[in-house]
Amino acid sequence: MATLSFPGALRASRDWVDHIARSSPARLALLVFAAIIAVETALLSLPAATASGERAPFADALFTATSAVCVTGLVTVDTATYWSFFGQVVILVGIQIGGLGVMTLASILGLAVSRRIGLTQRMLTAVETKTTGLGEVGSLIRAVIVASAVVEASLAVVLVPWFLDQGESLAPALWHGVFMALSIFNNAGFVVVHGGLTPYVGDWWLGLPIVVGTFVGAVGFPVILNVARQWREPRRWSLHAKLTVVTSAVLFAGAAVAVALFEWTNPATLGRLSLGDRVLASLVQGMTPRSSGLATVDVGQMRESTWFLTDALMFVGGGSASTAGGIKVTTLAVLVLAIVAEARGDRDIEAYGRRIGSSTVRLAVSVAFLGSTLVGVSTLLLLMITDLPLDSILFEVISAFATCGLSTGITADLPDAAKYVLTGLMYAGRTGTITVAAALALRERRRVIRMPNERPIIG
Repeated sequence: MATLSFPGALRASRDWVDHIARSSPARLALLVFAAIIAVETALLSLPAATASGERAPFADALFTATSAVCVTGLVTVDTATYWSFFGQVVILVGIQIGGLGVMTLASILGLAVSRRIGLTQRMLTAVETKTTGLGEVGSLIRAVIVASAVVEASLAVVLVPWFLDQGESLAPALWHGVFMALSIFNNAGFVVVHGGLTPYVGDWWLGLPIVVGTFVGAVGFPVILNVARQWREPRRWSLHAKLTVVTSAVLFAGAAVAVALFEWTNPATLGRLSLGDRVLASLVQGMTPRSSGLATVDVGQMRESTWFLTDALMFVGGGSASTAGGIKVTTLAVLVLAIVAEARGDRDIEAYGRRIGSSTVRLAVSVAFLGSTLVGVSTLLLLMITDLPLDSILFEVISAFATCGLSTGITADLPDAAKYVLTGLMYAGRTGTITVAAALALRERRRVIRMPNERPIIG
Protein backbone atom coordinates (compact mmCIF):
# COMPACT_ATOMS: atom_id res chain seq x y z
CA MET A 1 0.00 0.00 0.00
CA ALA A 2 1.41 3.37 -1.03
CA THR A 3 2.05 5.84 1.73
CA LEU A 4 1.76 9.58 1.39
CA SER A 5 4.86 11.56 2.34
CA PHE A 6 4.59 14.58 4.61
CA PRO A 7 5.12 17.10 1.75
CA GLY A 8 2.51 15.23 -0.26
CA ALA A 9 0.05 15.24 2.63
CA LEU A 10 0.69 18.95 3.17
CA ARG A 11 0.10 19.63 -0.52
CA ALA A 12 -3.11 17.58 -0.50
CA SER A 13 -4.36 19.44 2.57
CA ARG A 14 -3.60 22.77 0.94
CA ASP A 15 -5.44 21.74 -2.23
CA TRP A 16 -8.43 20.65 -0.15
CA VAL A 17 -8.48 23.99 1.65
CA ASP A 18 -8.23 25.86 -1.66
CA HIS A 19 -11.12 23.81 -3.05
CA ILE A 20 -13.34 24.49 -0.04
CA ALA A 21 -12.39 28.17 -0.08
CA ARG A 22 -13.39 28.52 -3.73
CA SER A 23 -16.57 26.46 -3.47
CA SER A 24 -17.76 27.73 -0.06
CA PRO A 25 -15.55 30.29 1.70
CA ALA A 26 -18.19 30.78 4.39
CA ARG A 27 -18.13 27.09 5.27
CA LEU A 28 -14.35 27.10 5.63
CA ALA A 29 -14.52 30.21 7.80
CA LEU A 30 -16.91 28.42 10.16
CA LEU A 31 -14.68 25.34 10.26
CA VAL A 32 -11.57 27.35 11.08
CA PHE A 33 -13.37 29.26 13.83
CA ALA A 34 -14.59 25.96 15.26
CA ALA A 35 -11.06 24.52 15.12
CA ILE A 36 -9.64 27.51 17.00
CA ILE A 37 -12.33 27.15 19.67
CA ALA A 38 -11.55 23.43 19.99
CA VAL A 39 -7.84 24.15 20.54
CA GLU A 40 -8.66 26.85 23.11
CA THR A 41 -11.02 24.46 24.90
CA ALA A 42 -8.35 21.77 25.06
CA LEU A 43 -5.82 24.21 26.51
CA LEU A 44 -8.25 25.56 29.10
CA SER A 45 -9.07 21.99 30.10
CA LEU A 46 -5.47 21.44 31.25
CA PRO A 47 -4.82 21.54 35.01
CA ALA A 48 -2.24 24.27 34.44
CA ALA A 49 -4.98 26.59 33.15
CA THR A 50 -6.70 26.95 36.53
CA ALA A 51 -5.41 28.66 39.65
CA SER A 52 -6.32 25.62 41.77
CA GLY A 53 -4.49 23.15 39.51
CA GLU A 54 -7.66 21.13 38.95
CA ARG A 55 -9.18 20.50 35.54
CA ALA A 56 -11.96 22.90 34.61
CA PRO A 57 -15.31 21.27 33.81
CA PHE A 58 -15.70 20.77 30.06
CA ALA A 59 -18.78 23.02 29.86
CA ASP A 60 -16.90 25.89 31.52
CA ALA A 61 -13.78 25.39 29.38
CA LEU A 62 -15.82 25.29 26.16
CA PHE A 63 -17.93 28.27 27.19
CA THR A 64 -14.89 30.37 28.11
CA ALA A 65 -13.01 29.41 24.94
CA THR A 66 -15.99 30.30 22.76
CA SER A 67 -16.54 33.54 24.67
CA ALA A 68 -12.87 34.49 24.11
CA VAL A 69 -12.62 33.61 20.42
CA CYS A 70 -16.03 35.17 19.75
CA VAL A 71 -14.94 38.24 21.81
CA THR A 72 -18.07 38.06 23.94
CA GLY A 73 -17.05 38.30 27.57
CA LEU A 74 -19.79 36.19 29.14
CA VAL A 75 -18.17 34.01 31.80
CA THR A 76 -19.23 31.15 34.02
CA VAL A 77 -16.22 31.59 36.34
CA ASP A 78 -14.32 34.67 37.47
CA THR A 79 -11.51 35.38 35.01
CA ALA A 80 -9.25 37.11 37.53
CA THR A 81 -9.33 34.39 40.20
CA TYR A 82 -10.33 31.09 38.57
CA TRP A 83 -7.80 30.95 35.75
CA SER A 84 -4.03 30.85 36.23
CA PHE A 85 -1.60 33.08 34.35
CA PHE A 86 -1.37 30.38 31.67
CA GLY A 87 -5.15 30.23 31.43
CA GLN A 88 -5.38 34.00 31.10
CA VAL A 89 -2.76 33.94 28.34
CA VAL A 90 -4.82 31.34 26.47
CA ILE A 91 -7.89 33.54 26.85
CA LEU A 92 -5.99 36.63 25.66
CA VAL A 93 -4.70 34.81 22.56
CA GLY A 94 -8.26 33.75 21.80
CA ILE A 95 -9.43 37.36 22.18
CA GLN A 96 -6.77 38.64 19.76
CA ILE A 97 -7.51 35.94 17.19
CA GLY A 98 -11.23 36.54 17.45
CA GLY A 99 -10.86 40.30 17.27
CA LEU A 100 -8.65 40.26 14.19
CA GLY A 101 -10.65 37.50 12.58
CA VAL A 102 -9.27 34.09 11.76
CA MET A 103 -8.98 34.69 8.03
CA THR A 104 -7.53 38.15 8.51
CA LEU A 105 -4.93 36.63 10.83
CA ALA A 106 -4.12 34.00 8.21
CA SER A 107 -3.57 36.72 5.64
CA ILE A 108 -1.34 38.65 8.06
CA LEU A 109 0.80 35.55 8.51
CA GLY A 110 0.89 35.10 4.74
CA LEU A 111 2.14 38.66 4.35
CA ALA A 112 4.81 38.09 6.97
CA VAL A 113 6.05 34.88 5.36
CA SER A 114 5.65 35.36 1.61
CA ARG A 115 5.15 39.14 1.35
CA ARG A 116 1.96 38.57 -0.64
CA ILE A 117 -1.65 37.56 -0.20
CA GLY A 118 -2.87 34.62 -2.24
CA LEU A 119 -6.23 34.42 -3.99
CA THR A 120 -7.64 32.03 -1.42
CA GLN A 121 -6.68 34.33 1.44
CA ARG A 122 -8.24 37.26 -0.39
CA MET A 123 -11.48 35.35 -0.92
CA LEU A 124 -11.71 34.23 2.69
CA THR A 125 -10.83 37.62 4.13
CA ALA A 126 -13.35 39.30 1.82
CA VAL A 127 -16.06 36.97 3.14
CA GLU A 128 -15.14 37.51 6.77
CA THR A 129 -14.70 41.29 6.61
CA LYS A 130 -17.57 41.94 4.18
CA THR A 131 -15.16 43.48 1.67
CA THR A 132 -16.72 43.79 -1.78
CA GLY A 133 -13.57 43.75 -3.89
CA LEU A 134 -10.59 41.42 -3.69
CA GLY A 135 -8.30 44.32 -4.48
CA GLU A 136 -9.35 46.03 -1.24
CA VAL A 137 -8.25 43.14 0.96
CA GLY A 138 -4.55 43.99 1.05
CA SER A 139 -5.20 47.57 2.16
CA LEU A 140 -7.76 46.43 4.68
CA ILE A 141 -5.38 43.91 6.26
CA ARG A 142 -2.67 46.54 6.58
CA ALA A 143 -5.24 48.80 8.22
CA VAL A 144 -6.13 45.99 10.62
CA ILE A 145 -2.48 45.56 11.60
CA VAL A 146 -1.82 49.26 12.10
CA ALA A 147 -5.12 50.08 13.81
CA SER A 148 -4.94 47.14 16.20
CA ALA A 149 -1.31 47.80 17.14
CA VAL A 150 -1.70 51.56 17.57
CA VAL A 151 -4.98 51.51 19.52
CA GLU A 152 -4.05 48.57 21.75
CA ALA A 153 -0.62 50.05 22.50
CA SER A 154 -2.18 53.45 23.27
CA LEU A 155 -4.70 51.90 25.63
CA ALA A 156 -1.96 49.89 27.33
CA VAL A 157 0.15 53.03 27.82
CA VAL A 158 -2.81 54.65 29.58
CA LEU A 159 -3.89 51.62 31.63
CA VAL A 160 -0.52 50.34 32.90
CA PRO A 161 0.05 53.50 35.00
CA TRP A 162 -3.52 53.12 36.32
CA PHE A 163 -2.74 49.62 37.59
CA LEU A 164 0.52 50.94 39.09
CA ASP A 165 -1.50 53.66 40.81
CA GLN A 166 -3.70 50.92 42.30
CA GLY A 167 -0.65 49.55 44.12
CA GLU A 168 0.40 46.75 41.75
CA SER A 169 4.06 46.06 41.03
CA LEU A 170 5.45 46.57 37.52
CA ALA A 171 5.06 43.02 36.14
CA PRO A 172 1.40 42.51 37.17
CA ALA A 173 0.57 46.07 36.08
CA LEU A 174 2.08 45.46 32.63
CA TRP A 175 0.17 42.18 32.23
CA HIS A 176 -3.15 43.56 33.46
CA GLY A 177 -2.76 46.74 31.40
CA VAL A 178 -2.08 44.81 28.19
CA PHE A 179 -4.89 42.34 28.91
CA MET A 180 -7.45 45.09 29.51
CA ALA A 181 -6.24 47.08 26.47
CA LEU A 182 -6.83 44.11 24.19
CA SER A 183 -10.14 43.31 25.90
CA ILE A 184 -11.40 46.87 25.42
CA PHE A 185 -10.37 47.35 21.79
CA ASN A 186 -11.57 43.89 20.75
CA ASN A 187 -14.85 44.48 22.60
CA ALA A 188 -14.17 41.24 24.44
CA GLY A 189 -15.54 42.12 27.88
CA PHE A 190 -13.09 40.01 29.90
CA VAL A 191 -11.89 41.62 33.13
CA VAL A 192 -8.79 40.74 35.16
CA VAL A 193 -9.40 43.43 37.77
CA HIS A 194 -10.06 41.77 41.11
CA GLY A 195 -13.55 42.63 42.27
CA GLY A 196 -14.62 43.78 38.81
CA LEU A 197 -15.02 47.34 37.55
CA THR A 198 -17.88 48.47 39.79
CA PRO A 199 -15.59 49.84 42.55
CA TYR A 200 -14.12 52.23 39.96
CA VAL A 201 -17.41 53.60 38.62
CA GLY A 202 -16.24 57.21 39.05
CA ASP A 203 -12.66 56.72 37.85
CA TRP A 204 -12.26 58.75 34.65
CA TRP A 205 -8.75 57.32 34.16
CA LEU A 206 -10.36 53.92 33.59
CA GLY A 207 -13.76 54.96 32.23
CA LEU A 208 -12.65 57.14 29.32
CA PRO A 209 -10.32 54.50 27.80
CA ILE A 210 -13.25 52.06 27.91
CA VAL A 211 -15.51 54.52 26.05
CA VAL A 212 -12.95 55.58 23.42
CA GLY A 213 -11.43 52.13 22.89
CA THR A 214 -14.84 50.49 22.57
CA PHE A 215 -16.02 53.07 20.02
CA VAL A 216 -12.91 52.70 17.84
CA GLY A 217 -13.05 48.92 17.97
CA ALA A 218 -16.78 48.86 17.21
CA VAL A 219 -16.81 51.05 14.09
CA GLY A 220 -14.97 48.45 12.04
CA PHE A 221 -11.69 48.23 10.17
CA PRO A 222 -13.08 49.40 6.78
CA VAL A 223 -14.29 52.59 8.45
CA ILE A 224 -10.95 53.11 10.19
CA LEU A 225 -9.18 52.71 6.84
CA ASN A 226 -11.52 55.10 5.05
CA VAL A 227 -11.47 57.77 7.74
CA ALA A 228 -7.67 57.56 8.09
CA ARG A 229 -7.31 58.21 4.37
CA GLN A 230 -9.85 61.06 4.22
CA TRP A 231 -9.86 62.42 7.75
CA ARG A 232 -9.52 66.00 6.54
CA GLU A 233 -12.44 65.67 4.12
CA PRO A 234 -15.42 63.94 5.76
CA ARG A 235 -17.52 64.64 2.67
CA ARG A 236 -15.39 62.16 0.75
CA TRP A 237 -15.95 59.35 3.22
CA SER A 238 -17.70 56.30 1.80
CA LEU A 239 -21.41 55.87 2.41
CA HIS A 240 -20.64 52.92 4.70
CA ALA A 241 -18.28 55.04 6.82
CA LYS A 242 -20.76 57.89 7.09
CA LEU A 243 -23.65 55.63 8.06
CA THR A 244 -21.53 53.75 10.60
CA VAL A 245 -20.04 56.82 12.30
CA VAL A 246 -23.26 58.84 12.38
CA THR A 247 -25.50 55.97 13.51
CA SER A 248 -22.98 54.86 16.15
CA ALA A 249 -22.67 58.41 17.51
CA VAL A 250 -26.44 58.91 17.64
CA LEU A 251 -26.99 55.58 19.39
CA PHE A 252 -24.23 56.32 21.90
CA ALA A 253 -25.53 59.79 22.75
CA GLY A 254 -29.12 58.61 22.97
CA ALA A 255 -28.20 55.59 25.07
CA ALA A 256 -26.12 57.64 27.54
CA VAL A 257 -28.94 60.13 28.05
CA ALA A 258 -31.56 57.36 28.38
CA VAL A 259 -29.48 55.40 30.91
CA ALA A 260 -29.04 58.58 32.96
CA LEU A 261 -32.79 59.25 32.92
CA PHE A 262 -33.75 55.66 33.79
CA GLU A 263 -31.15 55.09 36.52
CA TRP A 264 -30.63 58.60 37.96
CA THR A 265 -32.64 57.86 41.12
CA ASN A 266 -31.85 54.14 41.40
CA PRO A 267 -29.87 53.80 44.66
CA ALA A 268 -28.38 50.49 43.50
CA THR A 269 -26.73 52.03 40.41
CA LEU A 270 -26.48 55.81 39.80
CA GLY A 271 -28.57 57.18 42.66
CA ARG A 272 -25.80 56.91 45.25
CA LEU A 273 -23.13 58.58 43.08
CA SER A 274 -21.98 62.19 42.78
CA LEU A 275 -22.88 64.23 39.69
CA GLY A 276 -19.55 63.62 37.95
CA ASP A 277 -19.64 59.91 38.69
CA ARG A 278 -23.20 59.66 37.35
CA VAL A 279 -22.14 61.32 34.09
CA LEU A 280 -19.19 58.97 33.62
CA ALA A 281 -21.22 55.88 34.50
CA SER A 282 -23.91 56.93 31.99
CA LEU A 283 -21.28 57.43 29.27
CA VAL A 284 -19.72 54.01 29.92
CA GLN A 285 -23.09 52.28 30.07
CA GLY A 286 -24.21 54.07 26.91
CA MET A 287 -21.17 52.73 25.05
CA THR A 288 -20.74 49.25 26.52
CA PRO A 289 -23.81 47.71 24.76
CA ARG A 290 -21.99 48.36 21.47
CA SER A 291 -20.36 45.00 22.32
CA SER A 292 -17.64 45.58 24.91
CA GLY A 293 -19.64 44.36 27.92
CA LEU A 294 -17.41 46.30 30.33
CA ALA A 295 -19.91 47.71 32.82
CA THR A 296 -18.94 49.87 35.80
CA VAL A 297 -22.34 49.49 37.47
CA ASP A 298 -24.12 46.33 38.58
CA VAL A 299 -26.25 45.37 35.57
CA GLY A 300 -28.29 42.97 37.71
CA GLN A 301 -29.51 45.92 39.83
CA MET A 302 -30.67 48.02 36.90
CA ARG A 303 -34.32 48.73 36.29
CA GLU A 304 -36.22 46.64 33.78
CA SER A 305 -36.64 49.68 31.51
CA THR A 306 -32.84 49.94 31.30
CA TRP A 307 -32.60 46.22 30.61
CA PHE A 308 -35.02 46.59 27.71
CA LEU A 309 -33.08 49.55 26.30
CA THR A 310 -29.83 47.59 26.65
CA ASP A 311 -31.44 44.61 24.89
CA ALA A 312 -32.19 46.78 21.87
CA LEU A 313 -28.72 48.36 21.84
CA MET A 314 -26.95 45.00 22.15
CA PHE A 315 -29.06 43.53 19.35
CA VAL A 316 -27.95 46.33 17.02
CA GLY A 317 -24.30 46.03 18.08
CA GLY A 318 -21.47 47.83 16.28
CA GLY A 319 -20.12 48.28 12.78
CA SER A 320 -19.64 45.67 10.06
CA ALA A 321 -16.22 43.98 9.93
CA SER A 322 -15.51 45.19 13.44
CA THR A 323 -14.80 43.47 16.73
CA ALA A 324 -18.42 44.10 17.73
CA GLY A 325 -21.41 41.82 17.27
CA GLY A 326 -25.14 42.29 16.70
CA ILE A 327 -26.95 42.85 13.44
CA LYS A 328 -24.68 45.93 12.92
CA VAL A 329 -25.48 49.63 12.85
CA THR A 330 -25.51 49.84 9.05
CA THR A 331 -28.25 47.21 8.99
CA LEU A 332 -30.34 49.41 11.29
CA ALA A 333 -29.53 52.50 9.24
CA VAL A 334 -30.60 50.86 5.97
CA LEU A 335 -33.85 49.60 7.50
CA VAL A 336 -34.66 53.04 8.89
CA LEU A 337 -33.87 54.69 5.56
CA ALA A 338 -36.11 52.16 3.78
CA ILE A 339 -38.97 52.93 6.17
CA VAL A 340 -38.52 56.67 5.71
CA ALA A 341 -38.42 56.31 1.91
CA GLU A 342 -41.58 54.19 1.93
CA ALA A 343 -43.38 56.63 4.24
CA ARG A 344 -42.47 59.54 1.96
CA GLY A 345 -43.39 57.64 -1.17
CA ASP A 346 -39.87 57.95 -2.59
CA ARG A 347 -38.95 55.62 -5.40
CA ASP A 348 -35.35 55.20 -4.26
CA ILE A 349 -33.66 54.84 -0.87
CA GLU A 350 -31.07 57.60 -0.65
CA ALA A 351 -28.49 58.82 1.86
CA TYR A 352 -25.70 61.40 1.54
CA GLY A 353 -26.23 61.76 -2.19
CA ARG A 354 -26.09 58.01 -2.85
CA ARG A 355 -28.78 55.49 -3.78
CA ILE A 356 -29.01 52.24 -1.84
CA GLY A 357 -29.94 49.24 -3.98
CA SER A 358 -32.75 46.80 -3.29
CA SER A 359 -30.26 43.95 -2.78
CA THR A 360 -28.77 45.81 0.19
CA VAL A 361 -32.22 46.24 1.70
CA ARG A 362 -32.96 42.52 1.22
CA LEU A 363 -29.69 41.67 2.95
CA ALA A 364 -30.50 44.00 5.86
CA VAL A 365 -33.94 42.44 6.28
CA SER A 366 -32.41 38.95 6.13
CA VAL A 367 -29.79 39.75 8.77
CA ALA A 368 -32.35 41.31 11.12
CA PHE A 369 -34.82 38.45 10.65
CA LEU A 370 -32.25 35.68 11.08
CA GLY A 371 -30.86 37.40 14.16
CA SER A 372 -34.33 37.76 15.65
CA THR A 373 -35.04 34.10 14.91
CA LEU A 374 -31.86 32.93 16.62
CA VAL A 375 -32.65 35.06 19.67
CA GLY A 376 -36.26 33.87 19.78
CA VAL A 377 -35.45 30.16 19.47
CA SER A 378 -32.63 30.36 22.01
CA THR A 379 -34.86 32.23 24.46
CA LEU A 380 -37.51 29.51 24.19
CA LEU A 381 -34.89 26.81 24.77
CA LEU A 382 -33.53 28.50 27.90
CA LEU A 383 -37.04 29.07 29.25
CA MET A 384 -37.62 25.33 28.86
CA ILE A 385 -34.29 24.40 30.45
CA THR A 386 -34.39 26.84 33.40
CA ASP A 387 -36.97 28.38 35.74
CA LEU A 388 -35.60 31.90 35.30
CA PRO A 389 -37.83 34.86 34.31
CA LEU A 390 -38.13 36.00 30.71
CA ASP A 391 -36.42 39.36 31.18
CA SER A 392 -33.24 37.79 32.58
CA ILE A 393 -33.18 35.05 29.94
CA LEU A 394 -33.77 37.47 27.07
CA PHE A 395 -31.00 39.78 28.30
CA GLU A 396 -28.51 36.91 28.50
CA VAL A 397 -29.50 35.49 25.10
CA ILE A 398 -29.17 38.83 23.29
CA SER A 399 -25.86 39.46 25.03
CA ALA A 400 -24.57 36.10 23.76
CA PHE A 401 -25.87 36.62 20.22
CA ALA A 402 -24.46 40.16 20.05
CA THR A 403 -21.15 38.95 21.58
CA CYS A 404 -21.55 41.74 24.12
CA GLY A 405 -20.88 40.07 27.46
CA LEU A 406 -23.20 42.09 29.70
CA SER A 407 -24.96 39.87 32.21
CA THR A 408 -27.62 40.11 34.88
CA GLY A 409 -25.56 37.62 36.90
CA ILE A 410 -27.25 34.36 35.97
CA THR A 411 -24.62 32.88 33.64
CA ALA A 412 -22.54 31.12 36.29
CA ASP A 413 -25.59 29.35 37.73
CA LEU A 414 -26.98 28.08 34.43
CA PRO A 415 -27.13 24.30 33.86
CA ASP A 416 -24.72 22.83 31.33
CA ALA A 417 -27.47 22.47 28.70
CA ALA A 418 -28.15 26.21 28.86
CA LYS A 419 -24.42 26.95 28.64
CA TYR A 420 -24.22 24.90 25.45
CA VAL A 421 -27.12 26.88 23.95
CA LEU A 422 -25.36 30.17 24.71
CA THR A 423 -22.10 28.73 23.36
CA GLY A 424 -23.72 28.00 20.00
CA LEU A 425 -25.35 31.41 20.02
CA MET A 426 -22.02 33.19 20.61
CA TYR A 427 -20.50 31.22 17.74
CA ALA A 428 -23.34 32.11 15.38
CA GLY A 429 -23.29 35.74 16.49
CA ARG A 430 -19.56 36.19 15.88
CA THR A 431 -19.41 34.43 12.53
CA GLY A 432 -22.57 36.18 11.34
CA THR A 433 -26.05 35.02 10.47
CA ILE A 434 -25.54 35.39 6.73
CA THR A 435 -22.23 33.50 6.89
CA VAL A 436 -23.97 30.65 8.70
CA ALA A 437 -26.82 30.65 6.20
CA ALA A 438 -24.40 30.69 3.25
CA ALA A 439 -22.42 27.81 4.76
CA LEU A 440 -25.55 25.73 5.25
CA ALA A 441 -26.82 26.36 1.73
CA LEU A 442 -26.36 23.33 -0.51
CA ARG A 443 -25.74 25.36 -3.63
CA GLU A 444 -25.77 28.87 -4.96
CA ARG A 445 -28.77 29.55 -7.17
CA ARG A 446 -28.36 31.35 -10.47
CA ARG A 447 -31.61 31.66 -12.38
CA VAL A 448 -31.89 32.95 -15.91
CA ILE A 449 -35.69 32.80 -16.14
CA ARG A 450 -37.57 35.18 -13.85
CA MET A 451 -41.14 34.71 -12.73
CA PRO A 452 -43.90 37.26 -13.48
CA ASN A 453 -44.08 40.15 -11.05
CA GLU A 454 -47.02 40.51 -8.66
CA ARG A 455 -47.32 42.52 -5.44
CA PRO A 456 -49.09 41.03 -2.41
CA ILE A 457 -50.81 43.42 0.02
CA ILE A 458 -48.45 44.48 2.81
CA GLY A 459 -49.52 46.07 6.09
